[in-house]
Amino acid sequence: MYLRLTPQIGICSPWHPCWPRSGEKLWRISYSRTFPINHPSTRLCLDLLTLACQENSVTSLLDIGCGSGILALAGAMLGIPFSVGCDILPAAIQTSQENARRLDLTGQVAWVQGSTEVLGSSFDLVVANLPFQIQLAKSEELVRLSKQKGGIILSGFKDTQENEIIQRYLSCGWRLRRRITKDLWEMELPADKSFTWTGALFYY
Repeated sequence: MYLRLTPQIGICSPWHPCWPRSGEKLWRISYSRTFPINHPSTRLCLDLLTLACQENSVTSLLDIGCGSGILALAGAMLGIPFSVGCDILPAAIQTSQENARRLDLTGQVAWVQGSTEVLGSSFDLVVANLPFQIQLAKSEELVRLSKQKGGIILSGFKDTQENEIIQRYLSCGWRLRRRITKDLWEMELPADKSFTWTGALFYY
């Protein structure tokens, strides 16, 4: 799997046979099974993260449910000085730490095993690539962890589920800056009757 973040930054899995293009730095990242690098929701978050970094000065990032740490690490690649990845699974934190060491980004990213409730700081940008029901349950917590005038990036849910999530943030005064979608082809129609994953970027 290969993904280009910017003309200067490419991401691929450690075993993918690819080489950097002229002027490009290629970052090799091991990934988790939940939302791997090539999953539409991960790619939506990466696209919106790149956009947010282009539009604003982002000095801190929180990646909730970090899995392999790809979103926190991508933030560091895009120039964010400090990122935190948080996950309840020990294996996810171990994989994230290994990726950070391999990429020599340990000084820019910290890892927290546990729920976000242990975090007392707020962040310029909060990214949550989480399933629909968890998104609903964590919405107030995501707002708590966002700095005033900060941003939130959400994905991990389908277009058939997005309205309830988006309306929840709009009703609290957040502005929907960008909504994007990607399709994932499957052999059979999923139970939710949609192939389309959604990503949303909000600013307050």
